[in-house]
This record gives sequence, C-alpha cells and structure tokens, in this order.
Amino acid sequence: MKIAIGNDHAGTEYKLAIVGLLKSKGIEVINYGTDGTDSVDYPDFVHPVAVEVEQGTVDLGIVVCGSGNGATMTINKHQGIRGALCWNKEITALARSHNDANILSLPARFIALPQALDMVETFLTTEFEGGRHERRIEKIPCA
Repeated sequence: MKIAIGNDHAGTEYKLAIVGLLKSKGIEVINYGTDGTDSVDYPDFVHPVAVEVEQGTVDLGIVVCGSGNGATMTINKHQGIRGALCWNKEITALARSHNDANILSLPARFIALPQALDMVETFLTTEFEGGRHERRIEKIPCA
C-alpha cells in the first residue's frame, strides 16, 4: 500500500506520528507536508496529495490541518476525490464504508493524537460496502 500525506504547521506533530505508524505497518509514504511549525499555507501541501490520489499513484491520502476544513475544501476541488473531514472512529468508518472516502482529513486542533492514530487505523482497515452506496457515489461528480 502507498499513501500520500500532507499537512500545514498545525498538523506537523500529528503527521510525524502518522508517518511513523504507517511505516511500522510497511506502508510506503509520500510526504508532502511541512516538517516545521512556522506558518505555511495548507493548499500548498494538500493539493499534491489530491493529485497523487487522483492520478492513482497512491492508494489513499491523509491531510492534517488545524480545523481540517481548509484542507478538506481544497482536496475536494479535485475530480475523483472524496475527502472526508472526520473527528472520531465512527465517522471515519462511515466515510470509508458508505462514502468510499479516499482522503482522510484530520482536525489536529480538535482531536487528541491517540484518537487521530486510531482514526487512521480505521481508515486503512474499513472497506467500501458498495451496494446501495455505489449509486450515490456515482452521483457526486458535477462533470
């Protein structure tokens, strides 16, 4: 499995922990995020994640910013991206199983780090159910 990850300054600590978790599972990680805490613009670090998922060069993506809102709005401008802003494991599981989310967006300032790591685990292990959800997914794109 291969995952692209991107973050702004608010998500650096979380990104580093997530990268460690992913690598411990033998998952290849492409890091587009900042490794510092100086203020940066989240679009510069999350657009490349969406492009990788869009092009199919990675299996999934993860983005992290302060509220998760800006990053989620940015990634969802890309065709074929179903970015989900999640704040607990249950929402994460539903985003994957019902919405076939392909990028997880985490709000670093509103969830604890252990919770974020649990959500990443859930994101990786939950499969899309298909069925009645498939026709809904097909209706998402505007073009």
